[in-house]
Amino acid sequence: MAEGQFEPLIVAFCCNWCAYAGADLAGTSRIQYPTNIRIVRVMCSGRVEPAIVLEALEGGVDGVLIAGCHPGDCHYLEGNYYAELRFKALRELLRLSGLEPGRLRLEWISASEGKKFAQVVSEFVEQLRALGPSPLKPPRPDENLLLRVRAAKLAISSFRLRVLVGRERHLAEVGNVYGEKIPYEELEERVLRDALRAEYERSLILLKLSEKPMSVKALAEELGMDASRVLRHVVVLRARRQVELHGVEGTSPIYRASLEV
Repeated sequence: MAEGQFEPLIVAFCCNWCAYAGADLAGTSRIQYPTNIRIVRVMCSGRVEPAIVLEALEGGVDGVLIAGCHPGDCHYLEGNYYAELRFKALRELLRLSGLEPGRLRLEWISASEGKKFAQVVSEFVEQLRALGPSPLKPPRPDENLLLRVRAAKLAISSFRLRVLVGRERHLAEVGNVYGEKIPYEELEERVLRDALRAEYERSLILLKLSEKPMSVKALAEELGMDASRVLRHVVVLRARRQVELHGVEGTSPIYRASLEV
């Protein structure tokens, strides 16, 4: 390592049955890999909540690795499938927020792949060195970016996204209540992406209104969004009882968050 070289901090969520065992094998086999990683053992990669991943990044971690069993080898049959769905949703939310999607990585590593575990960690460290330190790292995080990552965390925790991400396979293979099947490509490229963007923007609005009451015009200016789109989001948030009317200034309604975010 070159003197003064940036050393990223990585949090790794490793499946107990495969990836964690692979990391253990790398250790017992004395395979060298960077010490930048902090491993969190989970029973299944499918149990890694997206909000926890975003919370780690929000706290200034430079990168997050999610590692699980190879497809078809999941100890719980389909856990890694759901891990992949959440990973795709997280990457899109990171892109929307402005934080580099490259700070998040998903890998399939079996219990016998100690060498692969070491290789993945080494590659990820180099990738993060190229990206540089996280802009959210204390003590001086980028406050605007921090707000947007918090909005991403709020969005992925919403009921709508939790249900949509969890039921993607059912909608593609079984169909909706009318028996209509939606192709995976359409789900990912249109339905899920549109839902992610909408919930992310609503979460941004909710966070702004929790700071102070604002008009639709002021929200649009601060967030760089079209006023008509902001208004549609406010209507949805009012229907959900997350936003309420605070008053009127001139001819402009002023809104505020009705619940603590």
